[in-house]
Amino acid sequence: MNTELTVLIVEDDPHVLLGCQQALALEDIHSQGVGSAEEALALVGDNFAGIVISDIRLPGIDGLELLKRLKERDRTLPVVLITGHGDVSMAVGAMRDGAYDFMEKPFSPERLVDVARRALEQRGLAREVWSLRRQLAERDSLEGKIIGRSAAMQNLRALIANVADTSANVLIEGETGTGKELVARCLHDFSRRHASQFVALNCGGLPENLFESEIFGHEANAFTGAGKRRIGKIEHAHNGTLFLDEVESMPINLQIKLLRVLQERTLERLGSNQSVAVDCRVIAATKSDLDELSKASQFRSDLYYRLNVVTLELPPLRERREDILQLFEHFLQLSSLRFDREPPQLDPQTMSALMSHDWPGNVRELRNVAERYALGLPAFKKSGLTAASQSLGFSEAVEAFEKNLLTEALQRSGGNLSQASHELGMAKTTLFDKVKKYGLG
Repeated sequence: MNTELTVLIVEDDPHVLLGCQQALALEDIHSQGVGSAEEALALVGDNFAGIVISDIRLPGIDGLELLKRLKERDRTLPVVLITGHGDVSMAVGAMRDGAYDFMEKPFSPERLVDVARRALEQRGLAREVWSLRRQLAERDSLEGKIIGRSAAMQNLRALIANVADTSANVLIEGETGTGKELVARCLHDFSRRHASQFVALNCGGLPENLFESEIFGHEANAFTGAGKRRIGKIEHAHNGTLFLDEVESMPINLQIKLLRVLQERTLERLGSNQSVAVDCRVIAATKSDLDELSKASQFRSDLYYRLNVVTLELPPLRERREDILQLFEHFLQLSSLRFDREPPQLDPQTMSALMSHDWPGNVRELRNVAERYALGLPAFKKSGLTAASQSLGFSEAVEAFEKNLLTEALQRSGGNLSQASHELGMAKTTLFDKVKKYGLG
């Protein structure tokens, strides 16, 4: 029996209700009792973790109307009806309308337990299917946004899927151009806050004198030039997500104010003494080591700990070279569509340069190179190409290229080594050795 599932009993006769709950408790089946359909409707939301057993005759909304409303919310929810003498034809009609089963009064404890067990088992299976479908949908859609077959990207997608729909604050660490805002948007899109605002603020791009009014807002005439009231970024993100990029650039005095807002969940606009309630999830991003900065008193340690509930580390592109060609092809397709051109074929020299380059600007730089290539321009200027070939040894570039080819062949063959070796024109034993060498097994 799935212990997390419960039986919600809707029965206005307290003696019958107590008897049902005792019979289920003796079999270690968790139950909850209410006396009306109205109370039941207040408790049962989408994907309710349990089943409903309801008397047909109830004060106010009756059991048949309750069945109809519950089925409108969730057609997979098992609803069992309790009927009085002479109500059997009514119950049979209810079965046609989607009731799971019915029990005629008086019924034995054994009958109640048997029906409840079967309905709970069905509910457990339905919820497992729902959960698996949701995970698959999240994984598939995340793979379309966070691109890469490397272990680092697979782990990142799994972490995003795991923490997105929580209220935990997240700190994203990574070099410039690694895609920190993209990850923040994914965390928002896959959370229950997705229908509300995603508000991004680059802390490094604001002069200090404008920072306070930009993030906290201000009242009209709060300072010279403040002609009318302004709603700040935090207030604008109410019920949604506030993304603070380059958070290490936030002035210390404003870090103290932000910490107070996060702790008290209220803020005061500049020039106002009135508190405004705010509920937003904070996702911060940094290219610096905030832990080191806090130890050097250059960043508030208490704010660092408040932001750093979950940390996501984005690896630089040079540390996941097996993703370069897949990313380049992706950006090439997007750019060609935007420029209304046929995507050009990749020549061996460009492939070699792509795999050899050190990518100091990471994914952002790669996207710019793909846009140049889509326009028919050389991917690298001559000087860039020379720098590219020097930044990585020839053997390392070949290994990265080989690893990428093997990964793609194994993915196409569903992990079938015989099929992949045939496609690559490589002996199966050689392929097996390379799979072991690159940790692709």
